[in-house]
Amino acid sequence: MANGIYITKHGKSEESFELRPIDLGKPESGQVKITVSTFGLNYADVMARTGLYNDAPPPPFVPGYEVVGVIKEIGNNVTDLKVGDRVVALTRFGAYAEEAMADQRAVCKLPNSVSDEIGTALATQYCTAYYNAIYVANIQKGENVLVHAAAGGVGIATVQLAKWRECTVFGTASRPEKLDFLKEIGCDYPINYRENDYVSVISQRVGEKPIDVIFNPIGGKSFKKDQKLLALGGRHVLYGVSTWSGSKGGLLDKLKLAWDFGLMHPLGLLIKSQGVIGVNMLRIADNKPHIIGECLQACIDLYEQEVLKPHIGGVFSTSQIHEAHNLLEGRSSMGKIVVKW
Repeated sequence: MANGIYITKHGKSEESFELRPIDLGKPESGQVKITVSTFGLNYADVMARTGLYNDAPPPPFVPGYEVVGVIKEIGNNVTDLKVGDRVVALTRFGAYAEEAMADQRAVCKLPNSVSDEIGTALATQYCTAYYNAIYVANIQKGENVLVHAAAGGVGIATVQLAKWRECTVFGTASRPEKLDFLKEIGCDYPINYRENDYVSVISQRVGEKPIDVIFNPIGGKSFKKDQKLLALGGRHVLYGVSTWSGSKGGLLDKLKLAWDFGLMHPLGLLIKSQGVIGVNMLRIADNKPHIIGECLQACIDLYEQEVLKPHIGGVFSTSQIHEAHNLLEGRSSMGKIVVKW
C-alpha cells in the first residue's frame, strides 16, 4: 500500500505531519492514478496546515496540488493517456503521497527534456501565472505591470510572461538577494518594499496612476495602496491573501482584514474603465478543469521555447517536509520548492 503525508492537526510544521498508509482505490471514469516521483509546495499548503485555508478539508488529510510521476492505472473514458506515460498533473489536494489521483483534463505528458523538478514547477504556480496574465489580464506590449512577491514561484513566472509580452515590469521583494535575482530574470524595476514605499517609488518613476496591470497575492493594505497606482483601463488581479497567514483567524482579525482592503464602489470602476478580478485556481480546477490542462500545456510549450525558465528554490526529501514548509513559510525562498519520494 502507498503512503501519504497527512496533516493530522493544525499548527507548526514539526507537529502537524504524519506518514500514514493511503488507499485511493480504482480510478473513476475520466481519472488516472499516478505513481508520484515529486510534488510541489505552495503557500496555500502553509495556510491549510495552520488552519487558515477555508477550502482545505479538516485534519487528517493529504495536502498538495501538483505531482510529477508515471501513470499506474486509468479509468474508463480516458483518452490520449495510457499506463506508463510520464506526466505532470494538478490534483485537488492529495499530492503529498506516493500515489495520487487526477482528472485527465488536468494531466499533461512530460517531454524527456523536462526534469521532474521543472515539471513540478510548471504546474500550479506557472499555471496560475499563465491564467492570470494571459487569460484574465491579457497583458499587452508596452504596458506597465506590477508584480508583488516577484521572487516567489508565481511571481517569477509572471515576470517572465510579462517580459515575453514586452511589458515594463515593476517587482516587489523583501531582500537584497531577491532584488538581484529579479534583475537577472529581466525585471525592470525591482523594489524592496521593506525599505521603500513602492507606491512612491513607482509614482516618481512613471507619474501618477501609471500601472496598467497589477498581480497581487498579498491582499489587505497592499490592495488598497495598489488601487492608487492603477491606470485608466487598468486591471487588478488578486489571487491570494498571504497577509492573512499572520493572523489567528478570529472575528477581530477578519474585521481588520476587511478594513485593510478598504471600500470600493462598482461605479468608480465603471467611470475609470478598471477591473478588479479575483482568481481562485481551485475553483477554476473544480468547474473548468480543461482550462487547467490548456494552461499547463501552454507552460510546457513555452518552457521548451525557452520563454519560461523555472527557478528551483529547494529540493527536499519527504522526511524533510517540515523543513521545506518552514522555508516557504519564512518567506526566504525564491522559486519553487520541490519534494521527492
